[in-house]
Amino acid sequence: MPGTGTDGRIGGMTDFDVRPVTEDERRGTLDLLGRSLHTNRISDESWARYGDSWPAAHKFGAFDGTTPIGIASSFDTDIAVPGGAVLPLGAVDGIGVRADRTRRGVLTAMMAVQLEDFVARGIPLAALHASEPTIYGRFGYGSAALGKTVWLPRPAARLHDRVPAAGDVRMLTPQEALAEIPGLYRRIGLHRAGMIGRPAEWWPIAHDRLAGPTGSHVVAVHSGPDGDDGFVVYDTVDRRTLESPDEGAVLKVRELHAADPVARAALWRFLLSIDLVSGVRARYRPVDEPLAAMLADHRHARTADVEDDLWLRPVDVAAALAARAYRAADPVVLAVTDRQLPANTGHYEVTPDGTHRTDAAADLALDADTLGMLYLGQWSATALAEAGRIEVRTPGAAARADELFTTVTAPWCGTHF
Repeated sequence: MPGTGTDGRIGGMTDFDVRPVTEDERRGTLDLLGRSLHTNRISDESWARYGDSWPAAHKFGAFDGTTPIGIASSFDTDIAVPGGAVLPLGAVDGIGVRADRTRRGVLTAMMAVQLEDFVARGIPLAALHASEPTIYGRFGYGSAALGKTVWLPRPAARLHDRVPAAGDVRMLTPQEALAEIPGLYRRIGLHRAGMIGRPAEWWPIAHDRLAGPTGSHVVAVHSGPDGDDGFVVYDTVDRRTLESPDEGAVLKVRELHAADPVARAALWRFLLSIDLVSGVRARYRPVDEPLAAMLADHRHARTADVEDDLWLRPVDVAAALAARAYRAADPVVLAVTDRQLPANTGHYEVTPDGTHRTDAAADLALDADTLGMLYLGQWSATALAEAGRIEVRTPGAAARADELFTTVTAPWCGTHF
């Protein structure tokens, strides 16, 4: 049970214990995570400033005696699902194992305890950003949303004349960026499947550290008829060298959020108007964001990469399937297999009016990680079947599932964690 400790056993001997992290163990486990991700230990100054973003709640450590050798961290938030419902989410924000203790069952034990904790607390979905994509499928996580990296060269890239232009863009001081952006993000809302809420502990390390007085990032806000309705956070990278002394700087967009297309266009227009810049680079943008169509010459919107943006894990399959909306199509019965959480294993009938468990024969069979890929609408059942991830037991069932699960707008997270 979560909180009582889980032994890791190698050769019949107890090698480590997995248990909740205490208040006194917070810094040690954060240092462990940093080392596992090949970053420096946190300084006293940084810990004093940002330590509250690493609370002990919802953290499970693997310990050899009193020494931490692994950490599995998460925070509670919400996620938007297709149809507009918002569900509780366990956002997994830190998984690491000390380099000399990898491949000895530490990760498996921690992930099991974390999943059991989500179940015990009634959390239907879990999500993460995967540092190594090959790891998390075996724990039931599937790549559920993709993001693209776009490159817009300057001055060639410019918006065409018919793109709406309204409102004003203003740059914030660092103090204003700390005070105003959390409320503006809430006002914009979780308007796309895959977007997540940002609790209070998220902001100091993920936003304030970058955009505050000691950070290098710039924040600009768009205001429309009803007030502030969009913002962009970006950094500047100097590309000048001895060989290319006239090479302009690059604007690296960390995030851009807007309540509507007008605000979004205004923020892109602002970025493309900044002088002494050779280009704008933005990573993890929605794959269906129409940047190319917004430009006078669509060839100047270059997609440099497409990569996984969010991994999703159905923790309570029945609750997760029942919460999202479906398009009109004939029902399909899914046979779901969940090796980590066997209570999820069973047959589920999906209809335009909802879902329920059933004893009916399955039309499609899939594992929990593949359901995570299907759930937000990023991947079609047909594509997943062709990739060998879904077994088609009834001819035509994959096409029916395509129609049921398809979303008009691609899923997108847009939050670093």
